[in-house]
Amino acid sequence: MNIVFAFTGAGHFLKESVEIYEKLAQEHNVTVFLSNASYEVLKMYGLYERVEKYTGSRYCELESDNNQKYSFPITGRLSLGNYDLLIVSPATANTVAKIVYGISDSLVTNAVAQAGKGKVETLIVPVDLHSGDIDTVLPSKLELSKCEKCNPCTSAQICPEDAIIPYKEISLLKCVGCGLCKNSCPYDAISVGKIIQLHMRDIDIENTNKLKQMDGINVLEHPNQIMPYIQDNIL
Repeated sequence: MNIVFAFTGAGHFLKESVEIYEKLAQEHNVTVFLSNASYEVLKMYGLYERVEKYTGSRYCELESDNNQKYSFPITGRLSLGNYDLLIVSPATANTVAKIVYGISDSLVTNAVAQAGKGKVETLIVPVDLHSGDIDTVLPSKLELSKCEKCNPCTSAQICPEDAIIPYKEISLLKCVGCGLCKNSCPYDAISVGKIIQLHMRDIDIENTNKLKQMDGINVLEHPNQIMPYIQDNIL
């Protein structure tokens, strides 16, 4: 099968989505679409290289908003029906809102629009599904309550990306999630994978409900549902 797997800039469900992508990429031709935000977030969580590993050939490209510019020519493959499936996982609230209101001004949202025109089935895993709170995982974080303000800061010294501002924070736009800082801090002042709770907004849940009503789109609750869906409905 020829598949497009699109990532957006959510940390929630991100690792699980990468794991599913890896399984698919070992058995099928998978082209990766990255939003600008997902490119940054994949790096923050140390997952970018895992995605890039399986790309580099035709129908296994890695494309982003940056290299597809404003016209997103590669999405024309979807309108022509050259792909069998489009997967968007995880899908941020921003991406879902654009899709339900017909806005296609990014690579991922344009891909969804073109998939609809080409009758290519689309699976979407939104991060905002149900009311209430959800547990989500943070990238690397400097815990100021534990920081002893060592001089020099060993974590800042060992960081290959110069991402640590000693005694203040980690610059996530520089961080690549390598974990060296956590391992070097003698006071365990850097956390990786800390779980926090986020409250779901009513407007985002409403938009996800609208997404479920759209033709050609199937909404799944978790990335782990992607493989069974493909086995039962596509292969």
